[in-house]
Amino acid sequence: MDYSQSFAISAAGMSVERLRVDVAALNLANANTVQGVGGVTYQPLRVVAAAGNPATAGAAASGFGVMFDQGLEALNVAESQPLAHVVASNVPSRMVYEPSHPLADTRGYVSYSPVDVATEMVSMMSATRAYEANVSAMNTTRTLALRALDIGGNA
Repeated sequence: MDYSQSFAISAAGMSVERLRVDVAALNLANANTVQGVGGVTYQPLRVVAAAGNPATAGAAASGFGVMFDQGLEALNVAESQPLAHVVASNVPSRMVYEPSHPLADTRGYVSYSPVDVATEMVSMMSATRAYEANVSAMNTTRTLALRALDIGGNA
């Protein structure tokens, strides 16, 4: 049995979850930033993960059925790893009334980034838990491989 596929699957999941944690941390760091040069505010980022390779992204509905019919042995783990993209969300700025702020507009409103701190914290906690689950799966696979070697060595 080839354990490298199990390790590759767990490693791919850990890389996606690490990216989710990094993006949530970046969003939280910019939660209370005001508009930048040219009146542009920070836009929160999101991680979009998709299964499979870019060539078969359109056939995602039939992809799992084909892989299931072929079995795990025919599965090419390198092609089936998730693809993660970071995209900016189009959310309008959060306007706060602060007439004494140096960047306030003529009506006294300051444009803050539209980052929702609660959503970002939940996203970070969810990604951390998923990362821990992938680490646990990798450790279990390692333990199974070592036990198989012990059984084979004693025979």
